Amino acid sequence: MNPSTETHIENIGKLLGIGVLSTGVTAISFAAIFIKLCHAPALSIAAYRMLIAAVFFLLISLFRRQPLFDRLSPYQFRLVIISGFFLALHFSLWISSLEYTSVASSVVLVTTNPLFVALGSVLYLKEPVNKWLLLAIFLTIFGSIVIGRHDFSVKSSQLFGDVLALLAAIGGSGYLLSGRILRRSMDAFRYATLVYSVSAVFLILLALATSSPFVGFRRIDYVYLLLLAIVPQMIGHTSINWSLRFFSASFVAIAILGEPIGSTILAYFILGESVAPIKILGAFFIILGIAIGIKGEINYKFEINSKIIKKY
Repeated sequence: MNPSTETHIENIGKLLGIGVLSTGVTAISFAAIFIKLCHAPALSIAAYRMLIAAVFFLLISLFRRQPLFDRLSPYQFRLVIISGFFLALHFSLWISSLEYTSVASSVVLVTTNPLFVALGSVLYLKEPVNKWLLLAIFLTIFGSIVIGRHDFSVKSSQLFGDVLALLAAIGGSGYLLSGRILRRSMDAFRYATLVYSVSAVFLILLALATSSPFVGFRRIDYVYLLLLAIVPQMIGHTSINWSLRFFSASFVAIAILGEPIGSTILAYFILGESVAPIKILGAFFIILGIAIGIKGEINYKFEINSKIIKKY
C-alpha cells in the first residue's frame, strides 16, 4: 500500500472517529433531561439505566455466541471490575446531584473531568498532554464555568448537589482512564457488555442497600428509564467507548464537554430553563476548545506516526 493510500485511509478513519464521538456526545446530552423528567429516586434511575443496557448487550452476546470471558487475563478482569465500579460511582453521584441542583450546574461540574483525566493520563497511561490539548482543556472548562455560573449557589442543598457532581466527575475520569487501557486490547462491544454488566451489579446492590424502590413509579417514568438506557447509554456511552480505541483519553474527555451545550439547549426547549446570553458565550469557548483539541489530537498522532516512519 503506497503512502498516499495509507494517508487517505487514515483521514477517513479520523473523520469516522470524530463522527462517532460527536454522535455519542449528542446522545449523552439527553441524559440530564430524561433524569429531570423521571420522578423515580436517583439510585433507582441509575440501576435501571445500567440494567437495561447490560441486559440488551448480554442478549446480543448470547445471540452472537460471543464468549465474553474467553482469553480474558486476570489484569483485564481487574480493570473491568474497576471500570464498572467507577461507572457506577459516576452515575449514582451525578444522578443524585440533579435532585439538588440545576441541569447546567450539574453538567458543568460533572464535565470537569478533563483535569482529572489529563493528570491520570500522564501519571498512569504515560500519554503526554501537548500544548494544544492543555489549551483546549482550559478553554472548555472556562466555557463550562461561564455556562453554569448563574446557577451556582451558596444554598446548602444546591451546594451539596454541586459537590456530588464534582465527585461524579472523578468517578467518570476513572471510567475513561481504565476504559482507555482496556480498549487497547478489547473490542468495543465486549468492553461495553462486561463493564455495563459489572456497573449494573454495583448499582443494584447499592439501590438494595439504600432501600431504593424498583417498582411503583408512574407509567411515563418507565418510558423515561427506557429512553435513558437507549439514547445516552447504549448509543452515547458505547460511541464514546468505541472512540477510546482511536483517541487519547484526554481528547475524549474534552469532546464530552460538548454535553453542557446540548443539555442547556435541550433544557431550554423541554424544561423551560433559561438560556442567558452569557451561556452562549460559554458555548463559544467550549466549541473553540473542542476544535483546538481536535487539532492537538491530530498533530499528536501525526508526530507519533512521523517518528515511527523515520524509525523504520
